Amino acid sequence: MIDVSDYYTKYGPMVLRRCRSMLRDEDMALDAMQDVFVNLLQNQSRLKGTYPSGLLYRIATNICLNIIRANKAVIRPGDDLLSNIASLDDIENRTAARDILDRIFRTEKVSTGEIAVMYYVDRMTLKEVAEASGMSVYGVRKRLRDLKARVRSLEEIA
Repeated sequence: MIDVSDYYTKYGPMVLRRCRSMLRDEDMALDAMQDVFVNLLQNQSRLKGTYPSGLLYRIATNICLNIIRANKAVIRPGDDLLSNIASLDDIENRTAARDILDRIFRTEKVSTGEIAVMYYVDRMTLKEVAEASGMSVYGVRKRLRDLKARVRSLEEIA
């Protein structure tokens, strides 16, 4: 059984940075961080203490992706859509991007969304993404390539 209060003290700042970078809103990031540790509390009997930073990073990513999906809006697809969405700074454009993200990731595996966030938002290398996701570099590259193809097909429709 894991010690959630110890994890909160040790990894809380890392989780908050992750939530801030994905949500770009302080209040939402703080709420998401709380959700990460509530989730950890609810499932602590089933979790192992192996690689706690990776576990918390993944939980934070999933919670933030769920928040982004829940806040839908409209955006027109453009050139290199995934990179554009990842680099949006103002809240209006980020909010508008959420609808297109929902359409893109609706049929994708959750891990594909995590990979895309690590690569496009966090600017991790393919090797870093592979290590964090537990996949091979080839597998990560293939997922990103397939995702880009689906995004291109969405751009053609719009």
